[in-house]
Amino acid sequence: MAPEAASLSGGSLLLAWQLKDKTVLIVGGGDVASGRIESVLVADARITLIAPRAGLHPLTKRFIDTSDRITYHDRVFAGPQDLEGVDMVLTAIDDVEASRQICALCRERKIPVNVADIPPSCDFYFGSQIRSGPLQIMISTNGNSPKLANIIRKKIERCIPEHAGEAIEKVGELRSKLKERAPGVGGEVGKRRMRWMVDVCSSWDMDDLALLDDTMMARLLDEGWEKNTVPRIEDVGGHHKKAANAHPVLSSSLIPTVLGFVAGVACTAVVLLRRRR
Repeated sequence: MAPEAASLSGGSLLLAWQLKDKTVLIVGGGDVASGRIESVLVADARITLIAPRAGLHPLTKRFIDTSDRITYHDRVFAGPQDLEGVDMVLTAIDDVEASRQICALCRERKIPVNVADIPPSCDFYFGSQIRSGPLQIMISTNGNSPKLANIIRKKIERCIPEHAGEAIEKVGELRSKLKERAPGVGGEVGKRRMRWMVDVCSSWDMDDLALLDDTMMARLLDEGWEKNTVPRIEDVGGHHKKAANAHPVLSSSLIPTVLGFVAGVACTAVVLLRRRR
C-alpha cells in the first residue's frame, strides 16, 4: 500500500555524495575531526585542514603525515578567504560562536556545511557507517541520537556476510565486462542485462560471487549470458566455499528485531553501493 503523502516528512534525503577530486575544508583537528578526515579520504576528495598543531588528535597527525591529499595549515580559521575554491566545509571545534560564523559564511556562498554537534547549522548529517570495500551502509537518526545509530550499526554489522565487499567488487567487474559485450543504454538490451545480473546475484551465494575471477567471468558470460541462463558455479570452473565463521545474512525477519527498539526516533538505514563506472 502506498504511503499517505501527509506521512512523508521528518527524514533526510540519503545520498552517496560523489566527492572524488573535490576540495573539502575541515576546521578542527581533534577526535571528531579525525573521523571526518577518514570519511572524506574514503570518498577520494582533497582536504584542506585548518587547526592549531597543539590540539591535533594522534590519528589526525598520522593522516597529515601519510596522505598527499591533505593540505595542512597550523592555525585557526582566518575568514572568508579560507573558503575560496572549497566545495564542502566540515567544522569540528569547541568554539560554538566561531562555528556558527563559519556556517553563516558558507551559506552566504552556497557551500554545503556540517557543524559538529549543532544540528541547525548542518546542511547534512554524518550517520553511523559500515564499510567493506565498495559496500557502505549508513544509519541516520537525523541528528536525534548518534549513540542509538551506533548501537544499530553494530547490530546490523554482525549480520553482514563476511565476504560481502569482495562479492560486490567481483559483481561490479562482471557487470563491466557484460556492458563491453552487450553495450548500450536502456532499451531491450539494457533491460535484459539488468534481469540477467539480478538472476546471477539471486542464484549464487555471496561467498561464491566473491570467488569469481577473470576466467570464471568469461565462462559465465559465454555459458550464461549468451544462452540466457545462469550456470552453477561448478559449470564455470569454480567450487563452493563456505567460510567457517561466516556471519548470518541480514534477513527481513531480523530487521524488525534490530530496529524495533528505536520506535519514536526518526531512524533510517540505507545501503549505498558505490557503483563502479
